[in-house]
Amino acid sequence: MSDYMPVGVIVEILKRIPVKSLVRFRSVCKTWNTIVCDPSFISTHLHASLSNNTPFLLLSYWRNGEENLFLHYDNDGFEEFKQLQFPAFGCASYSVLLGSCNGLIYLQFWMGDVSKFLLWNPSIQKCISFPRPIISDDVQINFGFGFDSITNDYKLVIIGLEKGDAWIKPFLFSLNENCWKRVNAIPPDYTFDPGEISVPFVNGAVHWIGYQKRNNVGFTNVILGFDLSAEEFFEISLPESLIGLGPRDLSTMKYGESSIAVLKRDPGNEHELWVMKEYGVVGSWTKVLTLTLHSEWFPNILGFTKNGEVLVQLDYGKLASLDLNCQQMELHGVEGVEVMTNLISLEGNYVESLVLLDKAIDVHYVRL
Repeated sequence: MSDYMPVGVIVEILKRIPVKSLVRFRSVCKTWNTIVCDPSFISTHLHASLSNNTPFLLLSYWRNGEENLFLHYDNDGFEEFKQLQFPAFGCASYSVLLGSCNGLIYLQFWMGDVSKFLLWNPSIQKCISFPRPIISDDVQINFGFGFDSITNDYKLVIIGLEKGDAWIKPFLFSLNENCWKRVNAIPPDYTFDPGEISVPFVNGAVHWIGYQKRNNVGFTNVILGFDLSAEEFFEISLPESLIGLGPRDLSTMKYGESSIAVLKRDPGNEHELWVMKEYGVVGSWTKVLTLTLHSEWFPNILGFTKNGEVLVQLDYGKLASLDLNCQQMELHGVEGVEVMTNLISLEGNYVESLVLLDKAIDVHYVRL
């Protein structure tokens, strides 16, 4: 076909093809294989998928006695698309999922006392592992992962605090360079909670809640951002009513495609959900939801769907979407979920992609 059809036309056709089919189409001819594996086409296909395809929600929950990852359609039906099969870690004793971006899922796993990271693309059955940098056990750390659109690179950043809340130079891993480096970023005047799991990647930056002790009585809070392109920190002010809360009272999440939200948790009173309608504009913070204590239990707010509804976990593992406009809930069936509380977590939006297809370093194929 490539003998009489221009390459540009072939690219326009192939960028609309699902990932699973494209992997098979590589065997059609050398031209098709070259096109599909080219980094520029991988980016083109990703942008087309983000613009045109129905996105998925990546959820983690227990089924058949094990924690697994599942993709659900991000639509009114919320049907399960498929279960993701974890790659083999050899003799790994433990692993934890840290986040996802553009079809990549990143995990940390242990083989005895040795810790490594894994970037995994389940759509093309490829993953790349790399060692964790040597960091003292006395340093409290947190992670952030995202995409640097300036250099077309995927980066993992590790921030850390020594005793006395002194910042260390952040560690930054670049997939393009396949190595770690230390970043000479000016440290913020805030600390962070090393137990914070939700680290949203929005507008080229990863985000944490930052805390500053206030005369040893209470706290002052902000959102700490780290720009993966500029490799520097910045701060975003919180609504006045959220300033002064304790380290475990707030958590961040992604809101829509380009902004953030903050969840205030107060088990003795009520939960509040705030969204930043316009990213970076402090005056656009808006409280969109208040949940009052009921029977000593709160619904667990997981995140947002594509249409702006809030995905919540009810008791016994049930899921529901909450329409913020009419405050109505719609239940979703999740077949096979074990009867437990706090067993479901939303790992974020997910799109199938070809990312990693052009990488040939330390690659492990996943057997499905």
